[in-house]
Amino acid sequence: MTEVVLLTGAAGLIGSALRTRMARPGRLLRLFDTATLGAPGPDEQVIQASVTDPAAVTDACAGVDAIVHLAGISGEAPYDEIQAVNVEGTRNVFEGAREHGISRVLLASSNHAVGFARREDEPLPADVPFAPDTWYGWSKTSMESMGQLYHHRFGMDVVALRIGTCRETPPHVRSLATWLSLDDAARLVEASLSTPSPGFRQVWGVSANTRNWWSLAEGFAIGYAPEDDAEAYADQVDGEPTDLVGGPFTTIPLGER
Repeated sequence: MTEVVLLTGAAGLIGSALRTRMARPGRLLRLFDTATLGAPGPDEQVIQASVTDPAAVTDACAGVDAIVHLAGISGEAPYDEIQAVNVEGTRNVFEGAREHGISRVLLASSNHAVGFARREDEPLPADVPFAPDTWYGWSKTSMESMGQLYHHRFGMDVVALRIGTCRETPPHVRSLATWLSLDDAARLVEASLSTPSPGFRQVWGVSANTRNWWSLAEGFAIGYAPEDDAEAYADQVDGEPTDLVGGPFTTIPLGER
C-alpha cells in the first residue's frame, strides 16, 4: 500500500532537501508550495498553491497519511504577514487534516519559540517553556499550541520540531551548537513519521554537535539518530555566541525583515 505524505513548503531549503531524501518505493510525496516546483517525478505530485488558501489546503489533504508542514515565513516579518501565513496557514493545515482523518502532522517549529531562554541552562530540554524572541518566534509558539489543541481535541499525533540552524554547513559560531544538517533533518523527519503513537511532543531539530546547547534525549526517544557534527566546520567560522538561544533574533527590530 502506498504511503502518501503531504510536504508543504516543498520548494524551500529544507523542503527541497527532503524531496530527494524522502523518496522511496511505496511512498508518494505530494509537494505543495507557492513557488514553482518543476516537473514531478514518478512518485511525486505537485500542487502550486498557498497555505493561506483553505480550500487548496483541504483538497491537498485528500488521501494523505501524514503531513510534514514546512510552509511559512522563515524569518522576522511584519506581524500581519506572520499571522496570515504562519498561524492562519497552520490552522488551514490542521483543519484539512481533521476533515480528511489524517492522524499525524509534523510541524516545523523553531528555536526562536524559546529565543530568550539562556544557554547556560544547557542542555535545554525540548519542552522548555515558550520565550519567543520575535513575531516569527511567537508564530511558532502559536503553531505548537495549535498542535496541542488538535492533539487533545481530535487525537492527532503532532510532533513539533524545534529546528535550529538548518543549512548545508554551519554559517556562524552560534551554529556550531545549533546546526541541523540537511541529512539529519531528513533523519529527524523519518523518525517522527515512523515512531508509534507519539501523541503531542516537542523535539529539538539539531545534529549531534559537540557544542550542543539542547538535549537530544527527546529525539533519541523517537528513534532519531543524528550523524553529523558542526565541529567539523569549526575552523571555518568565527565570532562569539550570545547567552540567549535566539542569538541576534533577540535584538532585531520587531516586524522588520
